[in-house]
Amino acid sequence: MSEPMHADKEKKKTIPPSLSGRRALPANISNAEEDEVPVMEMTALVPRGVNLKDFLEVNEVHMFKGDRDVNKQEHHTDKYYHPKLIVRRGQPFLIQIDFNRPYNPEKDQFWVEYLIGRYPQQNKGTYIPIPLVEELQSGTWGAKITWKEDSSIRLSIMSAPTCIVGKFRLYVAVLTPYGILRTKRNPETDTYILFNPWCPEDSVFLDDKKEREEYVLNDLGVVFHGDINNIKSRSWNYGQFEEGILDACLHLMDRAKLDLSGRGNPVKISRVGSAVINAKDDEGVVAGSWDNVYAYGVAPSAWTGSVDILLEYHSSGTPVRYGQCWVFAGVFNTCMYRCGPASVQAIKHGHVCFQFDAPFVFAEVNSDIVYSKAMKDGTRVIEHIDKTHIGKLILTKEIGSDGTKDITEQYKFQEGTEEERLALETALMYGIKKQATQDTMEQAGTDVDMDFQVENATLGSDFKVTVTFRNNSHNRYTATAYLSGNIVFYTGVTKNEFKSHTFDVTLEPLASKISEVLIKSGEYMSQLLEQASLHFFVTARLNETKKILAKQKTSVLQIPKLHIKVPGQKVVGKEMSVIVEFTNPLNQKLVNVLVRLDGPGLLRTTTKMFREIPKNSTLNWEEKCFPRQAGVRKLIASLNCDALRHVYGELDLEVERKPFV
Repeated sequence: MSEPMHADKEKKKTIPPSLSGRRALPANISNAEEDEVPVMEMTALVPRGVNLKDFLEVNEVHMFKGDRDVNKQEHHTDKYYHPKLIVRRGQPFLIQIDFNRPYNPEKDQFWVEYLIGRYPQQNKGTYIPIPLVEELQSGTWGAKITWKEDSSIRLSIMSAPTCIVGKFRLYVAVLTPYGILRTKRNPETDTYILFNPWCPEDSVFLDDKKEREEYVLNDLGVVFHGDINNIKSRSWNYGQFEEGILDACLHLMDRAKLDLSGRGNPVKISRVGSAVINAKDDEGVVAGSWDNVYAYGVAPSAWTGSVDILLEYHSSGTPVRYGQCWVFAGVFNTCMYRCGPASVQAIKHGHVCFQFDAPFVFAEVNSDIVYSKAMKDGTRVIEHIDKTHIGKLILTKEIGSDGTKDITEQYKFQEGTEEERLALETALMYGIKKQATQDTMEQAGTDVDMDFQVENATLGSDFKVTVTFRNNSHNRYTATAYLSGNIVFYTGVTKNEFKSHTFDVTLEPLASKISEVLIKSGEYMSQLLEQASLHFFVTARLNETKKILAKQKTSVLQIPKLHIKVPGQKVVGKEMSVIVEFTNPLNQKLVNVLVRLDGPGLLRTTTKMFREIPKNSTLNWEEKCFPRQAGVRKLIASLNCDALRHVYGELDLEVERKPFV
């Protein structure tokens, strides 16, 4: 018998050797094809006359990857509509290996290997040989035999709580006197390893069970918009458990060219994801548009969730049209362009030296509005500084419900307190610039106060703006007032003026005066943008003193709702009927109306186009589906056309489990 080719075989019996015998791939093969990296089954030549059956050989590997199997149940991944094993790092999971004969620890040596990427390397965490151990230890990889019967064993595998997050390829390697015998490439044993909010050693650990239910396992959220006095909300389907979404999200990391070694760091992933979510500069996920013309895509207000957006981007590789801020927020919980993650405590205390974008976020919640006018001599007179208009209310979704939770005090101290002043001074010390006040002077207070209210109104109707003047002095004044009504983007930026009205008032001593301005629907309807926001600016000049009064407010029109009905039984696996209804409230027909219906765990997103809906007529659409998940579920619908946007409706319903026969 000839000598074996591996002279260091004794060394290889005690230490799992690094992966060898792999062929290099062409440089143009992308990370998306990394699971096709070939691995040679044998790393050495076998002399003639040697029967491989004398050695331990793997017949099959069982991953226990079903929704009701122990792995997905224990790792809280049973909601994923995915055929592969999905586990969370820093927590043991179970696999079973069937050998060709009983395993004998006295003479057999094997180990499990996990690989990710095109060129796996142990020092980069992309090639992980997992040693057999007597007891598993938190914080490090290891595999423990927990059961042995005939030719089968079961392993409990512990992953490191800092390991790379992504899709790994699994191999079982057996050491023989003639080299390493590995299992063939088998996509069925691929394993997705995710962050683990249940693991104290993981940097994303959440200690509160209710928070984990809300922020990890809940596939629905709420987007709040509107004015502080008129808050609107709409549900958003994150759809993280839907078919294809997990792979689409991992694809984003490839498109962002984030090194595999950085994919165990949640801050790096958040930062990169925040950048790649919009199309600007890097051909990212969503293309923004604010011109109210969406002929070659979907209007931002028509989206009901992230699923269609992520799947389309994964499929096409080109930006999905179109989005605005709430779409970017819904898909990746971020602002446009790129923002965060930033420390909330740093923002509150003015420590704007912290990464990322802390100065920008601090300014978002602490800025002042300065009313000034330019004088003939070139100086600017500050008429009024409103220190409370910005950052009045910061909301998030209440845990366990669709209600609002006020988190303003997590971001800033109460206005006027000593703590707030200290936070501002700290931010200035770190370089936040205060607007230059050279050649400016603040005007003293006046004897007259002015305010106005905008009547609550439904889109398409007339309404009034009521301006109230209060003369606090014993003098009689006359004033010339001007009201400007503007169509504005949700950011507050003006698109165009739709109303201009000048009026005179006489103010008697110690008396109030009310003036009403009528706003007709025809003045604003043809120019409305996504969220039906109108901005009013009222100024008045006291003729006797030349003092200026100024106020501004934003009003959000009430938008008609869609109605959803689900008659009959609601049982997992049984046909269910969903009915969407909408009555046209406008004094005109609607054309090319797109209706979208969404419901995670109930149905895949579906759309239907209606050529025309005459005024005062009702649209009626029935769709059949087969619910996949039991419990409280939600249906979301949106309606969109050129004349009417941001029309939506939703319905909560209880789906029963399929009865056992």
